[in-house]
Amino acid sequence: MSDQQPPPRWGPPPVAPPVAPHGVYAQPRAREVTASYRRWAVVLTWAVGVAAALMAFALVMSVVFLVWADRDTRDAAYGYLALVLWVGIAAGTPVLIAGAVSVRKMRRRVRQQDRTGNAPS
Repeated sequence: MSDQQPPPRWGPPPVAPPVAPHGVYAQPRAREVTASYRRWAVVLTWAVGVAAALMAFALVMSVVFLVWADRDTRDAAYGYLALVLWVGIAAGTPVLIAGAVSVRKMRRRVRQQDRTGNAPS
């Protein structure tokens, strides 16, 4: 064995992540936001925006179809088409809300990662 000491380390010593004692709940640490996660946040943001625009267009068209159906009895089928559009809007609204909530959480997480100064991997 040598009497030499190891060379001194420069800089602060590495800090290990805090670990909770056994049997104690510790809140899980958030994973790093990757470039793929950022890309999916943008894709889902656009998807929700397009779906919202289509639903708004369907609502306007359903009102137009009702006006056409009311104008002439031979065009009564437009009234049924308006009802079909309303059913589609009613079915799509919860999906749109769920997508918007997910996108909001994803975008918030990306912004929070940007604020802390961590670069995407």
